[in-house]
Amino acid sequence: MKQPRNWSVLLGAAFLMATSAVGPGFLTQTTVFTQSLGASFGFVILLSILLDIGVQLNVWRVIAISEKRAQDIANAVLPGLGGFIAFLIVLGGFAFNIGNVGGAGLGLNVLTGLSVETGAIISAAVAIAIFLVREAGKLMDRFAQILGGLMIGLILYVAWVSSPPVAEAAIRTFAPEQISFAAIITLVGGTVGGYITFAGGHRLLDAGIKGREALGQVTTSAVSGITLASVIRIFLFLATLGVLQSGNVLNPENPPASVFELAAGTIGYKLFGIMMLSAAITSVVGSAYTSVSFIKSFHPGIARNENWFIIGFILISTVIFVSIGKPVMLLVWAGLLNGFVLPITLGTILVAAHKKSVMGDYEHPKLLTLFGLLVVLIMTWMAGDTLLQQIKG
Repeated sequence: MKQPRNWSVLLGAAFLMATSAVGPGFLTQTTVFTQSLGASFGFVILLSILLDIGVQLNVWRVIAISEKRAQDIANAVLPGLGGFIAFLIVLGGFAFNIGNVGGAGLGLNVLTGLSVETGAIISAAVAIAIFLVREAGKLMDRFAQILGGLMIGLILYVAWVSSPPVAEAAIRTFAPEQISFAAIITLVGGTVGGYITFAGGHRLLDAGIKGREALGQVTTSAVSGITLASVIRIFLFLATLGVLQSGNVLNPENPPASVFELAAGTIGYKLFGIMMLSAAITSVVGSAYTSVSFIKSFHPGIARNENWFIIGFILISTVIFVSIGKPVMLLVWAGLLNGFVLPITLGTILVAAHKKSVMGDYEHPKLLTLFGLLVVLIMTWMAGDTLLQQIKG
């Protein structure tokens, strides 16, 4: 019997995943890669979307059918593996959350003139307030939906006023002049790497959307999450193309802010502040929630006090940012780490998908398994190649 669709939760999980992906790094990476690859970056986006969907469907379906969180699935595959994966996820989550808190502070700085540190503290207080209420899960869903919708509206406007070369972008999406493995691994790692792909899957599980009868809902939510993140990436790509085609030069200190300002003047710069604040603060919420979800099954005390652990996660990230700033090298290596975490986590999920002790009599689609294996191989190869380039560089 099919479960009635709970659109509020389904969209909440999709927006939580999408807004977790769309953080300060997402905005900067998209702008910088468009600057270096031009219209050919469309091909990288297209390929990354296909890879993202394959990863997300595999992960969310296995979570739903097994009715277990990722770390418990990993422990069922190999005792101790769940703890190792949780360590990697939480480490990466902390690193990115420091950047997210800083990004939120920068957004408020642009809007109000407050110092970045003061803006970071205010933003962290807003994020913390969500987890002080009894219905934190529902409030988190609505928060992600409202700010996610706002980001889509803002980027649509900036893309429109920048008058991008849509025809050229469409052609190069299918016939690129150049391809960058580093761009592909960064986009996939930044959209479904690390904690991000588990954000929505764990949220659905917490909301009781699980089991075979929920697969239709899980699939809808999973694809919606990738679609939402991809819409923002595509229109930021087009906006950047439009700005560059007009002969403008982006400020290397803050490329995405340049795009907004060059496209729409002073108003555009203020819109960037809203965009950055929305992207960063939703990522703070998503990172903290998902990182703690990876450790809460290890001790009943963590599960009982989940919201307080989430609040502590946000507080520590904020204190580190305010006291020592955003550690650039840490963020660079955390991004690269996500490229390696994805093959490990996805490979574990694929093994679990075919273990009766985890999945019962459920048969995982062969096409999804093959696609998942392909992603594991591609991401392992590209992550290794990127690591070698980093070491040589």
